Formats: sequence, C-alpha cells, structure tokens
Amino acid sequence: MSARIVMKLTVVEAVATTPEVLRLTLVHPQRPELPSWEPGAHVDLRLPDGRTRQYSLCGDPADRGRYVLAIKREDAGRGGSLWTHANLTVDAIAHVSHPRNNFGLAPDARRHLLIGGGIGVTPLAAMARRLAATGADFALHVCARSAEQAPLLPELRAVCGDRLRCWFSSEGARFDPAALGAPGDGIHAYACGPHGLTDAVQAGLTAAGWPEGRVHVEHFVPMADENYKPEPFDALIASTGAVVHVPADVSLLDMLRRHGVAMPSSCEIGVCGSCECGYHGGTVIHRDIVLPVAKRQDRMMPCVSRARGTVTLDL
Repeated sequence: MSARIVMKLTVVEAVATTPEVLRLTLVHPQRPELPSWEPGAHVDLRLPDGRTRQYSLCGDPADRGRYVLAIKREDAGRGGSLWTHANLTVDAIAHVSHPRNNFGLAPDARRHLLIGGGIGVTPLAAMARRLAATGADFALHVCARSAEQAPLLPELRAVCGDRLRCWFSSEGARFDPAALGAPGDGIHAYACGPHGLTDAVQAGLTAAGWPEGRVHVEHFVPMADENYKPEPFDALIASTGAVVHVPADVSLLDMLRRHGVAMPSSCEIGVCGSCECGYHGGTVIHRDIVLPVAKRQDRMMPCVSRARGTVTLDL
C-alpha cells in the first residue's frame, strides 16, 4: 500500500521516557491490525497545518496491533516535535501514513552491528527486537549524554542483555568506530543519529577497510550546505519533450508541479526518499542524504537536488 495513505490513529499511551522524549503508542480505532512493517521503517506524521514529519517506528515489528514512536522535543527545531509533545496526549488522533523503509536490515548479513546516537536509536530499537526474537547475532551501541537522557534505555536493556553497550559522554565514554572491529565476511553496520556520529562511523569504517555496501546510515536531519550557491538549470521531461526551467531559488520538485507533473513527496528536505526519480545526461548535484552512491548515477531527489545545464528526467 502507498505510504501516502493517511490513517487516523488513536493515542492510547503517551509516556515521557526522558525529559525530552515522548513515547507514543498508536492504535486503529476500528481495525485490530495495522499495515505490516519491517525494522528500520518510519511513518509520516501529518500536522494540522499540512506539514509532514518523519518518525521511526521503534516498537515490535511482530506486533501488528500498534505503532510505537519516540519523539524528541526540539525547542530550536521546525515546530513539529513541539506540536506533538503539546497535543498528542491520550485519546488524541494522530494522522499517520503507511510505513516506508529506506533503512532495512541486510537479509544476507550474518552479524549486525547497530550504532544509535540520541533519538537516532529509534529505528535500531526495532531492529534489535527483531534480531533478538530470531536469535540473530547482533550488538547495539547506544550513545547519549547520560543514562537518564538515553531514549528507550530500560527496554533496550531488557531486549539486548549483554549485547548492549552504552557510551555516555558524561562518564567520559565516547563511541569509537574501532570498537566495531574488522570488516569480517557478512558483518553489516547500521548507524543513525547526529551527523557527527554518522560521519565518524562512515569515516572510521572506511579507513578500516569496510566495503561501502556493508555500512548503512540514516538520519532525519537535512545536510548543512551553507556554502552551496544554487544555480538555475533546465530539466527535460523525457516522455513529453517539455523543458522546465528551474530558477536558482525554486526547487525542481516545485517547478515540476507548476508544469502539471504530479510528483509524490513527504519531507521535501532530502531525507525520506519519496520523490525519487530517474535521470540521464546532465550533471546532477546531489544534496539528499538518502541515495547511496551506487544509485546516484541515474537517480535523484528533485526536492533538494539540482543540476548544471540540462538534465533529462525519466518522467
């Protein structure tokens, strides 16, 4: 089913698991089961003003009766988390999409190493539940300022047991990618959290010889690129031959819509992957954090990515 379908779910539990993190349990008011999902999936939460925010499912993928989200209050954010904390109390209605997954577990891995920083532990929590339930070989590294500020820590301890390792900066412990060891056959690493953490994981594992395809990263924060100066460019629609001019201050996604090209989208900041489309020719400037390098030669995210000259879109 499409991730753009929106369900009206009821909040049956709203618990502050840390001073900043609200854990929400959502159920359908009429149906006993919700759409299935795999660990690493997220849903779109639709706000009353039409904005959309993405939050990872952190509950048990085997439990079809409920969705569980853990949402950190970002006082300096874009307002979605503040609205959520203020309004999604017990019995409130949440408008939620079907799940979508850009961060799944590698099906052929023989060992999984999970690294979560702060609220980035949420998709990894679902992974840990699945891996523990199936008897898979895994370890979870949790990075936070302190135990009191680590989201979902009590339940992660119960799920993981001695497979959980905590790195609390208040205690002088900071995660070192060297703790993951050598890139043995079939070992995959998954990191989610602030850019400082995910960049360090990627750089450290690359330096240690890990193949790119066995290091998986996700975050819901747009990349900072203050030094980038957008330029105008043209997009040729392959199916019609129409040329769409994209000014420097307007996204390709917006211009396509203005020219009658229907495009799905959700986050519109390059972190969810819902507007992905194919292209050929031209020089594309990739500014998303979703597409792996291997796909960037012929796929792009028109919500944030741009081009030089003329790019032909497979639309």
